Amino acid sequence: MDKTYSPQAIEESLYENWEQAGYFKPDGQGESYCIMIPPPNVTGSLHMGHAFQHTIMDTLTRYKRMDGYNALWQVGSDHAGIATQMVVERKLAAENAPTRHEMGREAFIDKIWEWKAESGGNITQQMRRLGDSVDWERERFTMDDGLSEAVQEVFVRLFEEDLIYRGKRLVNWDPKLKTAISDLEVENHDTQGKLWHLRYPLADGATTADGKNYLVVATTRPETMLGDACVAVHPDDPRYTSLQGKFIDLPLVGRRIPIIADDYVDQEFGTGCVKITPAHDFNDYEVGKKHQLPLINILSDEAHILNAAEIYNTQGEAITDMDESLPAEFAGMERFAARKAVVEALQQADLMEAIEEHTNKVPMGDRSGVVIEPFLTDQWYVRVAPMAKVATEAVEDGQIEFVPKQYENMYFAWMRDIQDWCISRQLWWGHRIPAWYDDAGNIYVGRTEQEVRDKYKLGDTAIRQDEDVLDTWFSSALWTFSTLGWPENTDDLKTFHPTDVLVTGFDIIFFWVARMIMMTMHFLKDEKGQPQVPFKKVYVTGLIRDEEGQKMSKSKGNVLDPLDMIDGISLDGLLEKRTANMMQGKQADKIAKRTRKEFPEGITAHGTDALRFTLTALASTGRDINWDMRRLEGYRNFCNKLWNASRYVLMNTEEHDCGLDGGEIELSLADQWIIERSNQAVAEFRKALDQYRFDQAAAIAYEFTWNQFCDWYLELTKPVIFNGSEAQQRGTRQTLIRTLEKLLRMLHPITPYITEAIWQRVAPVSGIDTSSRKSIMVEPFPQVETEQYPQAMADMEWLKQVIEGVRNIRGEMDISPNKALPLLLQHADETASRRLQQNASFLKALAKLESIDFLSDAEEGPASATALIGKLELHIPMAGLIDKDAELARLDKAIDKANGEIKRVQGKLGNESFVSKAPAAVIDKERAKLAEQEETLATLTQQRAKIAAM
Repeated sequence: MDKTYSPQAIEESLYENWEQAGYFKPDGQGESYCIMIPPPNVTGSLHMGHAFQHTIMDTLTRYKRMDGYNALWQVGSDHAGIATQMVVERKLAAENAPTRHEMGREAFIDKIWEWKAESGGNITQQMRRLGDSVDWERERFTMDDGLSEAVQEVFVRLFEEDLIYRGKRLVNWDPKLKTAISDLEVENHDTQGKLWHLRYPLADGATTADGKNYLVVATTRPETMLGDACVAVHPDDPRYTSLQGKFIDLPLVGRRIPIIADDYVDQEFGTGCVKITPAHDFNDYEVGKKHQLPLINILSDEAHILNAAEIYNTQGEAITDMDESLPAEFAGMERFAARKAVVEALQQADLMEAIEEHTNKVPMGDRSGVVIEPFLTDQWYVRVAPMAKVATEAVEDGQIEFVPKQYENMYFAWMRDIQDWCISRQLWWGHRIPAWYDDAGNIYVGRTEQEVRDKYKLGDTAIRQDEDVLDTWFSSALWTFSTLGWPENTDDLKTFHPTDVLVTGFDIIFFWVARMIMMTMHFLKDEKGQPQVPFKKVYVTGLIRDEEGQKMSKSKGNVLDPLDMIDGISLDGLLEKRTANMMQGKQADKIAKRTRKEFPEGITAHGTDALRFTLTALASTGRDINWDMRRLEGYRNFCNKLWNASRYVLMNTEEHDCGLDGGEIELSLADQWIIERSNQAVAEFRKALDQYRFDQAAAIAYEFTWNQFCDWYLELTKPVIFNGSEAQQRGTRQTLIRTLEKLLRMLHPITPYITEAIWQRVAPVSGIDTSSRKSIMVEPFPQVETEQYPQAMADMEWLKQVIEGVRNIRGEMDISPNKALPLLLQHADETASRRLQQNASFLKALAKLESIDFLSDAEEGPASATALIGKLELHIPMAGLIDKDAELARLDKAIDKANGEIKRVQGKLGNESFVSKAPAAVIDKERAKLAEQEETLATLTQQRAKIAAM
């Protein structure tokens, strides 16, 4: 092995070998195990959230594959409707090419496919750098032919079951992109704005209780008053009881609108009067439905004021007998220009009561960056309530389990108050809705135009296909079964569905997880006709935040690229990346300043394994994670430690007799102990992974590797390697190489590269035929074995305490680790005496002792520094070694600690309430503690007297 661990020298070539050898494919043997990757956007690149979730998924997949499962990690990507269309439109603009409208739909779609072929696979190459063991030969895309067929099939069936319909309802509307968008694509920004208090004149000479002929309403969007349908007051508000059922003359418009009573109004807030604009506010829309108010739309799809209002009832049907006129002076105005003009007009009419500064949450489109409008438009919807009932029961009865369980409450909260799902988008890139219209506006749904003509007997009737496409969440809701070949009942579907675990973030539990459960259970049934779940467990991750706990974002300049953690990046490179596409100015300067402070020398290369180990170690269930570069550096050191330990093992086993071809073998206490200790580590590691406690698994692996194997066991082997008999040397060499080989297999799911590189050298030495078994990733994961050496475990752990006791005395007394010391032992019982006599060579070597002698219980030994192992006293004579004052200070500190503990326990035992309520076993335990501390105090006091007398 190379002297220095260099991840760059091993990682990419190893991955290529794994992929070419087909190790990522299911082998067809054993029980099936399947994880579906949350499909990343085809426009995307790997970020820390991806790296985190992919590490968890790959750890589980490698673990199960090694454990004999027929394991599939299904890979694929999402067509990302809005994002991809924007990327290609920007590319066309940069090339001065025709716009999509100029080139037409088919030519534009061809351009997108061209872009995908050239640039759409960026994230898949990054996944390879992370070590993802996905089956690339099964890679799917939400717009490929098979998935498109599945989407079409689901749409048609749901329509035929009256679970899909077209209706006019309020949606989040992006006026720049001119499409409906989902809640997840809306970002709420705190924005400093104004709150305008408007006077609305009362009609028919009515007055308020205090004699005013108007009501005051407050709004943050005064332009929407052009579409007001009523003013609402609380039914129990005494100020307005007499006005309920009367009318307002809507300013500027002249529309006569009613005053209604509704407990939606908070009578304690403001004036207790609220303007209701059902066509331009989601809350008002619900009030409008409740009171059957007209829906008065005043905006175009570009958010410009219409020449005349569009008026509908709550069923979306046009109302033709209402005055649709709007003030001509506002016609065609952009919404924010109209806002300014409406405010000026109200001021001129003396209808502005007050204007105050106001901080408001403004919804912005995450792609376009413009303010989102609630907009009344025709869209396609899924009636999800019937499916939601079945999907909710699946979690209630345990068919699907959330980890951590607390996220079930979030799931239930959404599912028990679910609204119909808007599935149409006004885009060109995506699954075009399989619906056709004739000139009379009749709707025909089918898989193809020919099927529609045959099904509805349309003959040569002119029909046109719906221009809209489906929401990307619609196709991804089918992900667990469409990727396996549905609607055909394929062998893959029979083998791998239901899948085992879904790894995802809490933010898409409703948008993706819930919809997958609903769709899967509606369309897939088991052999008994019962709905089939898409997965058995949902492991919910937290977010990766920066070291200060802030969400990573480009605008803050705190984004970390996982590939920079792996390969390293210079400060200049990091600055360029973080300020790219950002206008020069204060924000760019602020980001640059922060970056220079955080990474004055850039980021050094740490390798994939160190990154994966860090992410695994930070994976506390469901909690957000603050990134810590020091942890990454620590796990890079861990990899280095493992590398160097492996070099030591190989130097002492390669071309040496390891007892694999016969010959007498004698195992030392240390050999027996590490065999048992490694078995214990495997049991604990397995349990942690099985319970999705990745942080615990990492801690178990780290502690065993660094502390037990490297720090203790390798040191314990040296006396045998250098001075033992041939049988002892064979035993230790065999234990060394086999324990390391087993350890590598245990670590492999988390750190695949370094373990493979070392295993290739270790396996032949440990007796594995690598001509037929060529990779660690297809080796069996270590099994928990029956305990063989229980006494060795107890003896060795006790012996370690003795060694640490001597080492602690050295440290406290500042004695050189190279100076051999005499050790005197007092109050050694029969077991302690046996342990010391059987393992004197280990003890002398590791504690650096020149002699070991026993004192009788009554014997007065020389003044010495003392450590206690239970009742056993370790004495290091201090004559010529001791700093008397320092030792007295140490003993005084220990005496104070013992006195404090005695006082605490005495207080407990003197408390009548505690003694009367506590179980007898607890009281006995406290009394034993008291006796132990009193004995310790007596020993320390006696020792202090000896030192003081020196």
